[in-house]
Amino acid sequence: MIHFEGDTLWLGFLSIRFFDLVDIAVVSFLTYRLFILIRGTRAVPMFIGLFLIVIVSILADILHLDSLTYVISNLRNIFLVAFVIVFQPELRRILIRLGENRLMARFFTIEQTDSLDQIVSAARRLARQGIGALIVMERDVGTRNLVETGTPIRAPISAELLITIFTPNTPLHDGAVVIRGNQIVAAACILPLTQNPVVEKSLGTRHRAAIGVSEETDAAIIVVSEETSRISLAHRGAIEIGLTPDELKTRLKELFHGRWSDSEDN
Repeated sequence: MIHFEGDTLWLGFLSIRFFDLVDIAVVSFLTYRLFILIRGTRAVPMFIGLFLIVIVSILADILHLDSLTYVISNLRNIFLVAFVIVFQPELRRILIRLGENRLMARFFTIEQTDSLDQIVSAARRLARQGIGALIVMERDVGTRNLVETGTPIRAPISAELLITIFTPNTPLHDGAVVIRGNQIVAAACILPLTQNPVVEKSLGTRHRAAIGVSEETDAAIIVVSEETSRISLAHRGAIEIGLTPDELKTRLKELFHGRWSDSEDN
């Protein structure tokens, strides 16, 4: 017999509240996400072992096998501690990925001042050395299609790393770097060129690629010209050419809506 009483669904002798369904849905989602995060890592076999111990513990408790329940209960505690110790790097990586989630980023402002300084410093030094560069800084619209064309990096932002990537004759120098949050996520990415006939014919491939990406996303794209050593910034289909490092920093702060805090350049 199925009927509702308040917020409770009665299925014969079973009663299911609305919040029970929510509870099951949340646990199922979290379990699924956990499997996605650990898939392909060395944590999988140990996680399966922990799951089997939990199942045996439940069965022992149902069958009133007191001695086995006692042994499994203690073994389970030891297993959990060992799991945390042995797989500390994997757990730390999982927590980092959870913290980088876009939904969480909307509630918490991550201080990225140092990252901004590193990017501006890299642009300044690259321009001074006459090294061409193309840096895509992701905002709200995802750039996964661009990232997939390049080589994964997933490294903290540093001026030294950016300069190394764009140094001529290195494996990753030809293409663009994609930055998401405070990470360099990929290098040697291929960007679409703008098809806008209004764009000046004198602009080089890097500038046309920067405008092309800015037409398809809301990213901010930094261009350092190899020929003129000028720094440019493309956004929303437009490009500003010949910015000073200070002007670049000011424009990036404006585009990222306060995500960058004021700080002194190193």
